[in-house]
Amino acid sequence: MRHASRRDVLTATLGLTAIKAISILPFGTQAYAQTPPQTAAGIVSAIREKRTSATDVVKAALARAEQMKHLNAIITLNTEGALAAAKKIDDMVAGGKPLPPLAGLPIVVKDNINTADLPTTGGTEALRNARPNANAPSLQKLIDAGAIVVGKANMHELAFGITSTNAASFAGHVKNPYDTTRIPGGSSGGTSASIAAGIVTAGLGSDTGGSTRIPAALTGTVGLRPSVGNGGAQRRYHDANAVVPISHTRDTVGPMGRTVADVALLDSVITGTPLATPAALKGKRIGIPTSFWNGLDPELEAVVKTARGKLETAGVVFVDGDLPGLAELNAKVSFPVALHEPVEDIPAYLKASGIDGVTLEDIAGKIKSPDVQGAFGAILKDAFGKDYPDAMKVHRPALQKLYADYFKANNLDAMLFPTTPAPAVPIDAEKGSGEMSIGGGKPAPTFFTMIRNTDPGSNAGIPGLSLFAGMTKGGLPVGIEIDGPVGSDTALLALGLAMEALLGTAPAPGAK
Repeated sequence: MRHASRRDVLTATLGLTAIKAISILPFGTQAYAQTPPQTAAGIVSAIREKRTSATDVVKAALARAEQMKHLNAIITLNTEGALAAAKKIDDMVAGGKPLPPLAGLPIVVKDNINTADLPTTGGTEALRNARPNANAPSLQKLIDAGAIVVGKANMHELAFGITSTNAASFAGHVKNPYDTTRIPGGSSGGTSASIAAGIVTAGLGSDTGGSTRIPAALTGTVGLRPSVGNGGAQRRYHDANAVVPISHTRDTVGPMGRTVADVALLDSVITGTPLATPAALKGKRIGIPTSFWNGLDPELEAVVKTARGKLETAGVVFVDGDLPGLAELNAKVSFPVALHEPVEDIPAYLKASGIDGVTLEDIAGKIKSPDVQGAFGAILKDAFGKDYPDAMKVHRPALQKLYADYFKANNLDAMLFPTTPAPAVPIDAEKGSGEMSIGGGKPAPTFFTMIRNTDPGSNAGIPGLSLFAGMTKGGLPVGIEIDGPVGSDTALLALGLAMEALLGTAPAPGAK
């Protein structure tokens, strides 16, 4: 009876077509007369060629979101707004009007990215009803190109964590579609879980220390951290004061997708640059930073070494070596920046976004997740304020020089490493982010363990792309990352397209 009742509700709300097509995005088989599209571009083409309608695609995404609601991947569904936007696309098709490049593509948007027509909660109680005065610029470019926001994605509270285990009353713990007892990664866990579960093919996350790439790795999807550099012309995406902030120095919006092609398409639209095309792998020089490959989970290690072997067979030239003193230098930058800049950045965001009656202290006082409460205790005390000037004027420039010298001295196109040292770990509902053990070793904090490989590049402001490397014997996805010099984003995407053609894409959750 429960199953029949849910079906009746869905049928009444979305129509029978959506129920029949409930699994089409991206893994279903019944929605299209031909082979179902497996990429964002494929969905847009199907709409453009009248093999389906934008309305049917959006209805299917909404129905799939309802079916997958146990994942807690989405905070707010945009049912009415998404269907209205889809009708406009269908009217354009019927009238023979030129279609924008993303016409009818359903996306989800992390709930710290400003949306004018939907709340932007940051996954925290104090902002539950916050309504910013405008869409974030990167999102607006996608909407102008015809993308349709079907929902705001759940996240680690205020983006201060990598598990997406959120204790806020309206959010909940995001679950990994491949094993719902495990984390999807974070802080953009809702976006990655929505993509992995087939609700949408692509969406937006944000990344401060790994928040697009870690969840991509743990859910078999793809995440890009665009170049940030020293800001200004070096910053690829420009969303100042349009994302609930951690750090203006480190934060960036980043596209996420089921494939590298999905991410490349969104990146091209946001930046107005030509779409990346696959690079030739033969002769590419890629660095292997030794320390990033040490201390790995045995099952994950087997997967990434197999991936490396395939790339070597394809003609990639690997250059072994390390970045001396990287961990120590990164430690002098990471927390002094991330736990000092919110003192000014959060009030500036609230003012610029027109969110009245909420203060930094209000936000801190209503945080529910234990791990985030700890971080904001340090922020309110400005515990790292004394270290911040040296972090910005001495240590961060030194970190950036270390990376630049590494790429230049070795004549590298990119560097390659496991995105995370272990696959997804069990959800720790009590602490939000507890401890984990790799290979039976001594337990260590999950946060520091999982950001080990993604955080240094974030602090240096270089671009990074995490893509699917393979599955563990236990059925969990593994991600592998390529980082490049500041400004090499398009080249990095081109390399990622070629790597993905060789390594493949993740199977659907539950698929054999």
